[in-house]
Amino acid sequence: MQRLSIIILLSTVSLVSGCDRIQTIYQAATYEITLADATQEDTTTTDVGATRDANGKSATLLSAFFGLDDALPDLADRVICDGASGKDGMPVIFSHEIDFSTLQAGDFRIVSESGAVGEMTCVTLAPADDDGELRTVLTVGQFGSAEDQPASVEITGNLLSMDGQVNFRGANTEVTLLEAGPTLQLAEVVPDTAWHLDKAATAIRFGGGSGCPAGTKQVVRVTWAGGVTKPGGGDIDDKERSAYRVTLTTGEGETLEVAPFAIGDLGDGDNNHELCLDREGVPSLVQFPAGLVTDPREDLNPATRVNVTPG
Repeated sequence: MQRLSIIILLSTVSLVSGCDRIQTIYQAATYEITLADATQEDTTTTDVGATRDANGKSATLLSAFFGLDDALPDLADRVICDGASGKDGMPVIFSHEIDFSTLQAGDFRIVSESGAVGEMTCVTLAPADDDGELRTVLTVGQFGSAEDQPASVEITGNLLSMDGQVNFRGANTEVTLLEAGPTLQLAEVVPDTAWHLDKAATAIRFGGGSGCPAGTKQVVRVTWAGGVTKPGGGDIDDKERSAYRVTLTTGEGETLEVAPFAIGDLGDGDNNHELCLDREGVPSLVQFPAGLVTDPREDLNPATRVNVTPG
């Protein structure tokens, strides 16, 4: 799930000093929860029933990842939702970005291996809330245990895509086990209007990630099943950057495997990375080797790959 150590705001404050420290303390103290909902029933009324968009893409759940079992930290009450502390956390990834106004906790039905129905506390789109990222919903509640793990997630309410074209009602997926490591779920070309070159991450890590540097020729966003970091909790660095491989087809028909020359969308603790490329070509595949990044439980990733969705 999203790297939940991001909410240890005092740790962030300890890394800065002077005016920056004062600004960080202020931002932490004034942080407001804006992307969470704890409504226990579906309140969305709509006549949208389509499950495919105008391009024929189905409204599906790409994954559900049992990230933490009774382990959301104390400050989860402050930055996720009231009552989140000590609960389970499970990010659910959608095929399309979500219209937040149609998102309620009561839209989700999570069932464990024994058949028990989980108790929902809230859902939130944070911290994966930069442009183009509003497809990862962190579900919070009591969904099972290591001995009786959640097995399936179904959308039982009217939950619409951001563009209003499709309704996710009826979409479902199996749940990835607690002990499994994170895997890539989506790769997509980011339009240049959403690059935000040289943008710095915000002072508190629930506020927005960094941009790719100047010199970027194209950007591929990858979305992991849950938040990933280096073992121990730090942001990835050149070791992980150089391990990413993007397959490109050039205008001359040549196929290349290249590493991104930089990584964007760091510093916000979410489950996305921007692969900043300094080569032209059509990207078709992203690969990442095993054993370099972990989820919040420190489960290492397996080798993983995903096809690239065009922009």
